[in-house]
Amino acid sequence: MRRFERKQNVFTNKDALGESYKPERIEERDDEISEYMDALQPVVDGWEPNNVFLYGNTGVGKTAVTEFLLEMLLEDVSQYDDVDLSVISINCKTLNSSYQVAVELVNELRPPGAEISSTGYPQQTVFKKLFQELDDVGGTILIVLDEVDSIGDRDELLYELPRARSNGKLEDAKVGLIGISNDFKFHDQLDPRVQDTLCERELHFPPYQAPELQNILESRAEVAIAADACEEGVLNLCAALAARDSGSARQALDLLRLAGEHAENKDDEKITLDHVDIARQKLEQERVVEGMRELTENGHFALLAVVSKAAHDETPCRMRDLYQEYLRLCNSAGIDPLAQRSVHNHLSDLRMLGILSAEENRTGSRGNYYSYALDVPFSSAMEALSDVLSLDSVLDEIRKTAKQAEAV
Repeated sequence: MRRFERKQNVFTNKDALGESYKPERIEERDDEISEYMDALQPVVDGWEPNNVFLYGNTGVGKTAVTEFLLEMLLEDVSQYDDVDLSVISINCKTLNSSYQVAVELVNELRPPGAEISSTGYPQQTVFKKLFQELDDVGGTILIVLDEVDSIGDRDELLYELPRARSNGKLEDAKVGLIGISNDFKFHDQLDPRVQDTLCERELHFPPYQAPELQNILESRAEVAIAADACEEGVLNLCAALAARDSGSARQALDLLRLAGEHAENKDDEKITLDHVDIARQKLEQERVVEGMRELTENGHFALLAVVSKAAHDETPCRMRDLYQEYLRLCNSAGIDPLAQRSVHNHLSDLRMLGILSAEENRTGSRGNYYSYALDVPFSSAMEALSDVLSLDSVLDEIRKTAKQAEAV
């Protein structure tokens, strides 16, 4: 049996490719940073802060830019005696209601040992406790809610917080919300009263293009990768793959990191294009498996319907045909199917997770419709489904169909 030993063939500072790394400068987001700074300017001027909502796909810099600017803002306002700024940040990923977010905020503001229970209080009581804690802090308070779309339509807190000062529930605190969302439709799904109350500034972070991703990779590689440890074309390939897929800097950095890890594990002196291809396959598989964890049983069957159509070489496939395949699969497995609209929602979730792609088809006066297809390799989707579904006969049938289609 081999022993553990340090390997540093490729990396000089692998942490520079990780999610927690904070670069000295944010690359390729100058326009968004300028617009964001304008939205935060009232804080510096001593006025009530704006509510700011950021939209964009995963990995396009929303959270990184927010952390970068708020850290700079805290430093810059310290020179003004009349500005007392506090920042509270929470991730709403595991919080699916205003009640849970409010409890989390109360406990974030309270000292250890004084937290409140996540159950057992009326919602308005929790809100009252939150307002009291905010007033105790006083001054200007920016509340950052990352992945705020997780609260869904249970959005009462987004209505109450911006109105708290005008309603006399806050006296000493001026509160601004910063919401970060991967769901571009989140605003439209909010209660109309919430939309009117927020009066937010909206910032949109577009996906990175390949040249932008290459610049980001080059700046990180200078810190992370040893000199001459990267084969020519590696950074270009990582950038191109990520740009073609999601436009995510996180994906591009993960590709480079995984490729480097594979090279080191093989005791290779350089990261090669082959290492990047192996990293790509691993990331694709991980993405599908991670996405599957977030789906219900019917979500799995919605994906299975697309996979089945792909095996028959019938994708992109429109919703009505996918739904018929979904019904057939549910019937063969003996589970109760959902209505077509609910299945459509599952397909939208799969699209947001990057597992499916959707092509919009225009039909003139009859309206538009989407056709869905796999956005990951067929083998990755099948492997992930095999891990969560006990349907060997159905999966074997799909594999057989795919092989027959391949032969033709």
